Amino acid sequence: MTKSANTMWGGRFAAGPDAIMEAINASIGYDRRLAPQDIAGSRAHAAMLAATGIITDTDAEAIREGLLTVLSEIETGDFPFSAALEDIHMNVEARLRDTIGESAGRLHTARSRNDQVAVDFRLWVRDQCDQADEALAALCKALVAQAEAGADWVMPGFTHLQTAQPVTWGHHMLAYVEMFARDRSRFADARKRMNTSPLGAAALAGTSFPIDREMTAKALGFDRPMANSLDAVSDRDFALEFLAASSICAMHLSRLAEELVIWSSAQFRFVKMSDKWSTGSSIMPQKRNPDAAELIRAKIGRIFGANVALMTVMKGLPLAYSKDMQEDKEQTFDAADNLMLALAAMTGMVGDMTAQREKLKAAASSGFSTATDLADWLVRELGLPFREAHHVTGSLVALAEGKGCDLPDLTLADMQGVHAGIRADVFDVLGVENSVASRTSFGGTAPSQVMAQVAHWKEILK
Repeated sequence: MTKSANTMWGGRFAAGPDAIMEAINASIGYDRRLAPQDIAGSRAHAAMLAATGIITDTDAEAIREGLLTVLSEIETGDFPFSAALEDIHMNVEARLRDTIGESAGRLHTARSRNDQVAVDFRLWVRDQCDQADEALAALCKALVAQAEAGADWVMPGFTHLQTAQPVTWGHHMLAYVEMFARDRSRFADARKRMNTSPLGAAALAGTSFPIDREMTAKALGFDRPMANSLDAVSDRDFALEFLAASSICAMHLSRLAEELVIWSSAQFRFVKMSDKWSTGSSIMPQKRNPDAAELIRAKIGRIFGANVALMTVMKGLPLAYSKDMQEDKEQTFDAADNLMLALAAMTGMVGDMTAQREKLKAAASSGFSTATDLADWLVRELGLPFREAHHVTGSLVALAEGKGCDLPDLTLADMQGVHAGIRADVFDVLGVENSVASRTSFGGTAPSQVMAQVAHWKEILK
């Protein structure tokens, strides 16, 4: 057996410890996607250095043109990325030096990689908040369209996945609009809080050069510079807030995905999924599998995991910057990618799915779903205390179960045998359409309330 050239470290790194250090230290394999933000930050910094007289206008112009050349190379796939240069910042700076020469060395005046990466990453996460908001708005529009189409379609409402009371399809769709609207507000709130600039904090203590941090903040679309240089280079709250908002949004997506899986099953048949979002079986020709919904449900774990991972990275770090913080990006990138993919897939599924109105109504009409309506009628019409009405209704449900029928199928004589005061007009509240139509309280399931909320959301989302 040939002895490994690197017995201590194993065969994976035949070149020895230097190769291992390069592998663990380099981030260019994933942080290259920060190139647009890195170049935007560098252009703003160079313009400020010239405006304050720290570098000459000639150098600033050369840097500006060189950076545009570098960006073009990256966008066209012609950029020579190098792991030996560790990260996107050093790769861009080295290429800039190759392109314009000595002037490139003046770009890093009054700046550190610590504030440079902080501004790049913050800009990238800010962009993701905007993209998440757009994707959520599209999903909400698809849900509102479903709600409007089925505003008066009756379906069972569940608690504990047991039939509870009739609701409308439109009402159920709008419940998710409320959830995803809260997600939009969380991303907007996080974006507002993160919109401060770390650029100019340098390594950790600021700089002795007469820089203009207000100028660079404004150029990059920030509200203001961060007020403490230690905090500026060591803060990753903006990424954590993005991941927290993403995790809550992902949880909502998973709940909807779970319902689509259940509803599209042969046992429910509440919805029919488009062929675009379903697959067949390799062995069972009758199958229509809701794979897109199942994959959304599974991918959510990656988003949760990224949130926990970054919290774990940050929990033990003293001020200011530590190399641990290099681990802030890869999982944030992955979480953002999977969130956007899940949102797009869910929007497609919601837009294409077909609710099966008759199946929904049939399910709503079974399982004693109007039992609460009966109890309310006993309170309202006969003046019974609710607890007594609850007991009478329970006895009627037991009677119907024994007869193998539902409440509306009982005769008036059957009902009067349990309580003599019940009148024939009790049957007016036992139909599922009557039940949902009666729920006219604000936020209720009545079609009139659903259409009012549809109009409300269409105005917001237009």
